[in-house]
Amino acid sequence: MPKDAAVEEFAGLVCALKARDGRSYEALGRRLSISASTLHRYCSGATVPEEFAVVDRLALLCGADEEERRALEAAWTEADRARRRAASPEPTPVPAVSAAPESNPEPSEAGPGPGPAPHPTAPEADRARPRRGAPAPLLVAAAVALVVLALAATLLGHPTRTASAPAPAYSAPGRTAIPLPFTWSIGSQLWEGGCGHTYLVDRAPRAVAPPPVAADSGAWAGTHGAVHGGEALVRITVQGRSPSDAVVLHALHVRVVDRAAPLPWNAYRMDNGCGGAVTPRHFAVDLDRPRPLARPVDGLDASGAEVRRIPAVSFPYKVTSSDPEELLVSARTVGCDCRWYLELEWSAGGRTGTVRITDGGQPFRTSGTKGRPAYVHDSAEGRWITDSDSGQTG
Repeated sequence: MPKDAAVEEFAGLVCALKARDGRSYEALGRRLSISASTLHRYCSGATVPEEFAVVDRLALLCGADEEERRALEAAWTEADRARRRAASPEPTPVPAVSAAPESNPEPSEAGPGPGPAPHPTAPEADRARPRRGAPAPLLVAAAVALVVLALAATLLGHPTRTASAPAPAYSAPGRTAIPLPFTWSIGSQLWEGGCGHTYLVDRAPRAVAPPPVAADSGAWAGTHGAVHGGEALVRITVQGRSPSDAVVLHALHVRVVDRAAPLPWNAYRMDNGCGGAVTPRHFAVDLDRPRPLARPVDGLDASGAEVRRIPAVSFPYKVTSSDPEELLVSARTVGCDCRWYLELEWSAGGRTGTVRITDGGQPFRTSGTKGRPAYVHDSAEGRWITDSDSGQTG
């Protein structure tokens, strides 16, 4: 299906759901924890949501049955594929000479963030390429390492899981695995209000692509090996498996697994002036504290004519299949390059447990940005320029 047709079909279904419900964009957006302008962009086809979960919650709110929800998911899948094909961010090639300006310090021993390593220069590539007919020891070693890792994962019973996959079943020795009474998914590439965010990237401005739209931030960050600068926003969506048997969420704990000095990389700000947002169930985390806590704070509704605060609501929460819950965690740091994860305590039907919330099996990562060279993108000139507030980030 052509790109435009796929997006238009999906937008038409979303718009029909909104019209069926009868509530305003602001009222529905508040219930979905998104801004009125974001919901309007979904209905108009200007934006395709990065995850289906938010659209599924809209379908439940508007009384859609299982068949309608399946059709909606199929339409979203096609529209999301079209969005990803259209995005395909390509960074500017890094010149063979040093890309970093002389005023920037050398990268620290902490190493680059996640993402692909830079390609070698032509002479280096020629030296690294094995001669015809000669053995390739590095390739052989890598293949052996992959086999060993796969075997170890099988023996230990820890399969790889993507960030958006539901939580796995748990089991005890000698017992059959019992599925969790709920599913969960995360969004880990969120921007404040859908428009404001800072990334640290170990590249000079001329080697960094223009800012993406928020929905394509994950691909952009992965391409550039970017790390969240100063703040990371993590959205956790929890949904029960039964419409009647509630799951009670009791607490959310923060676990910092590694601390290092803040990364000495350039800071790139994504601000592009988009609309407001709604942030209920908002938890603030200070990663610089010895024992960080997830503190419930007031949410903010900036989608209307005036800014309104949404009173904080602490644990416990109840979730069912028809009444999911969304938790937004804002983890900030000034003084460290922190790797961390979350633990969610739950109970249901006489059972209790704890689910570890990670970023696709890896800890989340946030680094302070204070004092780092900061850049904003000048769309008129098509390049990154120095931010006048560069010394105040973090």
